[in-house]
Amino acid sequence: MHHRSEILMPVARQLEVPAQEATVPATMRAAVYRGANDVRMETVPVPAIGPGELLIRVHTCGICGTDLKKIATGSHSAPRIFGHETAGTVAAVGPQVRGLRVGDRVMAFHHIPCGRCYYCQHQVFAQCPTYKKVGCTAGFEPAGGGFAEYVRVMDWIVERGVERIPDGVSFEQACFVEPVNTCMKGIATLLLQRGETVAVIGQGPIGMILAVLARRAGARVITSDLFPPRLTISKSFGLEETVDASRENLVVTVRERTEGRGADAVILAVGGSSLIGTAMDATRPGGRVLLFAQTVHGEAIIDPAAVCVDEKSLLGSYSASVDLQKESAGFVFRREMELERLISHRFPLERAVEALTLAAHPQPESLKIVIQPGSS
Repeated sequence: MHHRSEILMPVARQLEVPAQEATVPATMRAAVYRGANDVRMETVPVPAIGPGELLIRVHTCGICGTDLKKIATGSHSAPRIFGHETAGTVAAVGPQVRGLRVGDRVMAFHHIPCGRCYYCQHQVFAQCPTYKKVGCTAGFEPAGGGFAEYVRVMDWIVERGVERIPDGVSFEQACFVEPVNTCMKGIATLLLQRGETVAVIGQGPIGMILAVLARRAGARVITSDLFPPRLTISKSFGLEETVDASRENLVVTVRERTEGRGADAVILAVGGSSLIGTAMDATRPGGRVLLFAQTVHGEAIIDPAAVCVDEKSLLGSYSASVDLQKESAGFVFRREMELERLISHRFPLERAVEALTLAAHPQPESLKIVIQPGSS
């Protein structure tokens, strides 16, 4: 990624919130996407808010694989400010906002569906046209905006997509509410039965959350990864059955542990399509495979007989479900999983480009990487 910096002239403006406004500067620092593999630290205007909207001072924003893919592929128009796993403090409240005040500690979802369209009526929220509209921005085109000092939260997100962080819960823990929701949605898609065996391929932060949630649903869980240090951390969350994929054949091992059948369900929590065949092979006849991290369209080779003759189901799950919002927030805020322990690297905002580079090239010792504009 380029390390160029660009300074934009400050833009004079007034926030439309005379009644409730903390001291908010006219400009802020942000990591601005300018094209494929081109993110630069810049000074940009703090976004103005309107009726029904919030301004959040970002404390912590997690880096998600979808942010990295958009940056690497240049799939979105520039300039944009990415980052959607956002937790921080309300800095300004627009007219017509009820129930939130300056100083409240909150996390904000960036997608909320309309609740009325065909897809919402069928609970396929990620396909709702309103859901596809990002409702948080730090300026330019809405894209989340958490890789900046301040984020504007639009009215339909304020109404249904902002959760107060309870006292005693850290911003770091709270920034996991959105990713936990996506994982809960994936587990719900599998319709797990108590006592079933689930294999989770990939023990990055998302893979570990998926594994913990599968166990929470009553499944026996087998985890695998190429990096043994990740399996050590996985075990510390009570996920004792592991497969070191750098030394063992995952398919053979899973079958050996399931009387030769294969797992009842396999979750592929690794990006790319190269392991889809492996996931299918590790699944028993009549079992299910959940694709969780395959977010880039492209060609993939799938054995059609595995679906037809072996009756294996290939499932997908993408993004969050508004129906699971309260459950995911409760899971995080009750600390059912100590999610801060998944954070391996914390970067100040000025080192955001370095943080994104590390996240795009994971190492054995790297797990969740967060950018912290408000930590100092």
